[in-house]
Formats: sequence, C-alpha cells, structure tokens
Amino acid sequence: MTTLANVPFEVLKVGDKATYQRTLTERDLVLFAEVSGDHNPVHLDKEYASTSMFGERIAHGMWTGSLISAALAMKLPGPGGIYRGQELKFLKPVKLGDTLTVELEVIEIKERGGRALMSTNVVNQDGVYVVKGTATILPSKGEVILNAPQMPAIRIEGLDD
Repeated sequence: MTTLANVPFEVLKVGDKATYQRTLTERDLVLFAEVSGDHNPVHLDKEYASTSMFGERIAHGMWTGSLISAALAMKLPGPGGIYRGQELKFLKPVKLGDTLTVELEVIEIKERGGRALMSTNVVNQDGVYVVKGTATILPSKGEVILNAPQMPAIRIEGLDD
C-alpha cells in the first residue's frame, strides 16, 4: 500500500519543487476519451489523424492537464490541498509513448488566504516543454498522512484481451 503525505501550508516555501511522471499509453488515451466524452478522431482514429497537422494521433490536451492535477494531489502540496485555478499554454502535441514529467515549483506564498502560486510545466522525454502554466492552490493546514485508496481493475474489451 502506498502512503501519501502532504506538505502543509505552514512549511511550504518558495522554491519547493516536485515532479511527477507518466507515459501516454493506448489505454490512457481510450479511457480519457471515454471519461471526458471527447471522441475527436485526432485522438482515436489513426487514419484520420494521419491527415491532420500532427500526422498521427495525439493526446487530449486536458489529459496532459490532468497530470498536473495528479502531481498537485500526490506530490506537492499533496493530499488535503485544494486546486483553485490553472492557466495553461499548450506548446507541443503529446503522442503515444511520450513520457511526460510534470515540474512543480512554488513561486509565491500568499499568507492572506493561505494560498500558493505554483509553476506547472510539463516536459517530454526529449526535454521539450509541451505545456507551461501556473496554478493557484490552497494547501492543507496541518499534516495529512494516509494510505492511497486501492483502485479497482478496469478491463477494456479490445485493449485488455
């Protein structure tokens, strides 16, 4: 079982950093399309995507954005924090097999309101930034330590056969 621990507002400081990494798989692409309802063929149809400006299928932009959410929830500030807002700029497409690293850094602490501003940049395996952004977070006050919930197995016909 994985233990999750936060960085409480009281100890969070400018310059604190964390990273979170994930590789885009076919399974991720299909599950995100199903959950979001975004069935744009540039994500799901190889033939159609080959005629697009990208020449192949690409990830949903918000799949990449969701990695930022995961990094904030799991790494910095971690559990108990509230994700209040996000500004994103999508710079490059994310393709199947790309390994993305979310780079978080605290850039401002706002004592009034107990908030923090964080840079939320995402880089691929080639060191190319695919997303740059900033997030406003409301870190938890006090320490939060807990076991990560066990996720159920999800089977997808055609992918998991």
